Amino acid sequence: MALIAALLALPAPAQGALLIFAAAIVAWTVFDLDETPVALCAALALLGVGATTLPRFYAGLGDDFVWLLVGAFVLAAVLQRSGLAERWALQAVAAARTPRGLMLRLSAVITATAFVVPSTSGRAALLLPVFLVLAHALQGTQPRLVRALALLFPSVILLSACVSMLGAGAHLVALDFMQRVGAPVPGFLGWALWAAPFGVLSSLLACELILRLFLTGAERGVWLQLPAPAQEPLTRPQKGAAAVALLALAAWSTTALHGLPAPLVAVLAALAATVKPLTGVDMKTALKQVEWNLVLFMAATLVMGDALISSGAAAGLSSALVGALSLGRLPTPAVLALVVLLALLAHLVVTSRTARATVLIPTLALPLAGVGAGGGLDGGLLIFVVVIGSGFCQTLTLSAKPVALFAGDEAPRYSARDLMVLAAALLPGLWALLMLFATFVWPWQGLG
Repeated sequence: MALIAALLALPAPAQGALLIFAAAIVAWTVFDLDETPVALCAALALLGVGATTLPRFYAGLGDDFVWLLVGAFVLAAVLQRSGLAERWALQAVAAARTPRGLMLRLSAVITATAFVVPSTSGRAALLLPVFLVLAHALQGTQPRLVRALALLFPSVILLSACVSMLGAGAHLVALDFMQRVGAPVPGFLGWALWAAPFGVLSSLLACELILRLFLTGAERGVWLQLPAPAQEPLTRPQKGAAAVALLALAAWSTTALHGLPAPLVAVLAALAATVKPLTGVDMKTALKQVEWNLVLFMAATLVMGDALISSGAAAGLSSALVGALSLGRLPTPAVLALVVLLALLAHLVVTSRTARATVLIPTLALPLAGVGAGGGLDGGLLIFVVVIGSGFCQTLTLSAKPVALFAGDEAPRYSARDLMVLAAALLPGLWALLMLFATFVWPWQGLG
């Protein structure tokens, strides 16, 4: 009752924003409706209750992070059509002679793609041909290794997404919230310095667990003969695409030197990558590969996040929850442990990673900022913890698109039990790793 009374005391726009936000969560979770139409309807409803304004609504589509996403999608489309990613990946793993060597090399290649492809489903589509080549070569002699590889690809795609600011749309939602609450907002290189060590360690943990759980000792020691990679020189379009991608990465990493913001670099890279004489791809073709569904969803969620904060709904919900549930009595480590666990398990309820960030940041990270008997936790740190923890989402086939894609259709490459076994083994390790980084590493790096 105390919680309801506190929420009823909020101004009408804040109450309306909370009701619309709650309705969106129900639509995403209970009714399993498509995320983008729900988010757009919620953003429009926020106009009706006065929680946002028309300029703020239109600003969502023109937000810096939206342009960063579009530019990165165009660049990724050009790289995919060039065939460079498949070629480099097969070259990188060709020298592997054992399953462990193969899986470690693949983990490194998969992780590297997070820096240029701005969605986990896009990376899955980019890397599926690599898996199919390897599966075709190994299926006759090593079918259990094929199953292990089928589990490795989506696991590392999802866990390594956090190494790059562009790795998932959820990261851009988190950055927007961090900016609005006044927390330090990292650039492209800053994000990598914070998140890449966690992404690499969590991917290595998944790799080792898959080796131990799904291959016997004898199978782990078998000698492999992998197909030889292509030896012909790069074509002119491939050289052009590689040059643009490398220059874009260099520009993103050196923003402090030249002053160009990451979204502007993304747009310039997209324009350069679609000069047809240079890369063989024009703008019209590249734009067809953009995941416009994710772009619109991203814009709508930015409007929702802005409305929750500007209307006072987020602050009101935070104070109401803390007061009604007496969360202030909990020790700070207990609060952090709760946040980490809920962030890791949220994929069982909200399947979209961006939607999870949109739900968890206002309802978990912001309300628990500053809460705890030991002085509380920084809001920016909790936002970062929540969005990094949301990368664990391979418990069910429907939990993430890469998991469904690599599972196969007519002849499933792994079973639901395989996913459950892997997830049960991963969960405690990821919880401990995230607690370690949130308690020691990220505060030492200046976050919180």
